[in-house]
Amino acid sequence: MAKGRVLSGMQASGMAHLGNYHGALKNWVRLQDEYECFFFVADWHALTTLFQEPGRIRKHCREIATDFLACGLDPEKCTIFMQSDVLEHAELSVLLGMITPVPWLERVPTYKDKQREMEGHDLSSIGFLGYPVLQAADIAIYRADFVPVGEDQLPHLELTREIVRRFNHIYGADALVEPKELLTEAKVLPGLDGRKMSKSYNNAVYLADDDETVRKKFMSAVTDPQRQRRNDPGRPEVCNIFAYHKLYTKPERLAEIDRDCRSAAIGCVDCKKELIQTFFTLFAVIRDKRRELEAKPEHVRQVLDEGAIRARSVAQETMETVREVMQMGWKP
Repeated sequence: MAKGRVLSGMQASGMAHLGNYHGALKNWVRLQDEYECFFFVADWHALTTLFQEPGRIRKHCREIATDFLACGLDPEKCTIFMQSDVLEHAELSVLLGMITPVPWLERVPTYKDKQREMEGHDLSSIGFLGYPVLQAADIAIYRADFVPVGEDQLPHLELTREIVRRFNHIYGADALVEPKELLTEAKVLPGLDGRKMSKSYNNAVYLADDDETVRKKFMSAVTDPQRQRRNDPGRPEVCNIFAYHKLYTKPERLAEIDRDCRSAAIGCVDCKKELIQTFFTLFAVIRDKRRELEAKPEHVRQVLDEGAIRARSVAQETMETVREVMQMGWKP
């Protein structure tokens, strides 16, 4: 496509939740009509925190791939595959790791943040420190022009560009492409407890959750902590449930909820029940399709296999160029 090539992935550390949908998947569905897109399930990245639980990663890969298709990614429009099915990711990661200074990795803003978020997990591995190198390889192996990111991910992408620039400078060739950002407008979606929605915090609503689970989760969500009684006036700006209403509720009704919350004309329970019904309506198609796909795992696997063939073809071309400029291998 004239606009260029896009690459993005999602870590196989659990099922996709609403934060993943609004932060990535919804945007990917739009991008597949505008760019040549490659989207992958990042199972090797999941090993940075789940290396002691390999069975979970396999299960999560199936779930994430199912989420991709349920949300509208179309294998006729984009390439969908699993990271570990294209071994060239690992080969390029090893080579890029040889030229990447350790201080570059230690300064990544989310390095210490992730350590705090994943407290209790063994994060002392080379894989955890060096995951930005593998991330750079994921992008560079497809010579991607663009990567869709939020503002909080810009430092990661800039590190990828620095690694690519260093590689091209050392070997005197433009073998790899410096990717540009495609900034997404999605804001961080709060979890049910008010913190960022995260699988690690156990505060997420998943696309795979059944109706009863969705109800229980939203009904237990934290609202305005100062609103202790039904007739206490509320503050929508600090309420998690209102944050979801801003995403899902029509503007005219949203204004009424804002007004009625502040005057205590509506209680938190009623506000939550209305949100639940709105959510069921808006996500009916995605959730129905997901249930259908769960019953056809062989179809999901076929999509991944066919996507890996297409991805591997592009990756192999890049690696031929990389090996040549690095003068790897024996040539008489």
